[in-house]
Amino acid sequence: MQPPTRPRPPLLRRALQVVVVGVFVGFIVWAVAGQWSQVRATAADLSPAGLLLATAAALAALWCTFLSWRAILSDFGSTIPVAASARIFFLGQLGKYLPGKLWPILTQARLGRAYQVPGRASAAAALLVMAVSLGTGLLLTAALLPLVSPAAFDDYWWTLLALPLAAIALWPPVLNWGLARAMRLARREPMPRPLTPRGISQSVGWSVLAWLGYGGHLWALLWGLDAEAAHLVVLSVAAFAGSWAIGFLLLVAPAGAGPREAALVVILGASVGQPVALVAAVLSRLLITLLDVAAAVFVIAVHRRRTAAAGDPAPTGPTPVGDAAPVGDRAPTGAGHQDAVTPTGP
Repeated sequence: MQPPTRPRPPLLRRALQVVVVGVFVGFIVWAVAGQWSQVRATAADLSPAGLLLATAAALAALWCTFLSWRAILSDFGSTIPVAASARIFFLGQLGKYLPGKLWPILTQARLGRAYQVPGRASAAAALLVMAVSLGTGLLLTAALLPLVSPAAFDDYWWTLLALPLAAIALWPPVLNWGLARAMRLARREPMPRPLTPRGISQSVGWSVLAWLGYGGHLWALLWGLDAEAAHLVVLSVAAFAGSWAIGFLLLVAPAGAGPREAALVVILGASVGQPVALVAAVLSRLLITLLDVAAAVFVIAVHRRRTAAAGDPAPTGPTPVGDAAPVGDRAPTGAGHQDAVTPTGP
């Protein structure tokens, strides 16, 4: 029997994705072109020290996001070594650059099965870490943005409507009830283990640290561009968390591309000037994208080196959830694997 084909996204949704991304990217291009001489001069003033600090802070933030995801996966009972879990997470992260929000979930579920992680646990962890990031990002935005940029808060207050929903959804009894109901509706086995307050608290804590890191990377870019503004560190954290939430809530934009940068320019522009805000927004996007790719390449290289040293094609060092040992890079297929997530398209 041939596997079912993946249905293609409807033409209307594809067109909507192109239009939304095009509008916001067009705004950035128009703004840069209109102030090209100032933008070029501002970019030329970026100090190497600022770029290095921004890179270090973004790396720390990316690692904290990984630990936030790993805390949820471990809470489900799938505790695997750092190297194996990093491979699942950082390779899965590349899926966020495709249209739709399902690709990181599907990729992590498939990679996790090679380490005997149930597909339902991988998929739920990937989905929940997005909810944790959104909830903590909105919380920081609500707490900090009105203090440093009231005008931007007036423009984007609507994003905070998702805050109470995110807070309720992250309460472990509500999470476990929702997951149990979802498993029943999907006719799948229950989750391996219910989520606990400790596991969710750890994930939330790492997520808050991740936002501080991303805010720190934006501050370093602004500092390297000689930006001057009151409460620049606080503004950087609030601006990045808020703009990320806006990009995430506009579901059609891959990795929030376009909307996030446009929101970041609006939020920062009133305090540091639009040319500086434009340069910082573009550099931030390029830097984070490069680090995502570099992290994926690094975990692939480490995995291949370990595989070659062991002389065995199997992934090394997992603590399997089931009785079988992990087998190779490819997830096993067949009827025996009930937890596989069937892709339905972005």
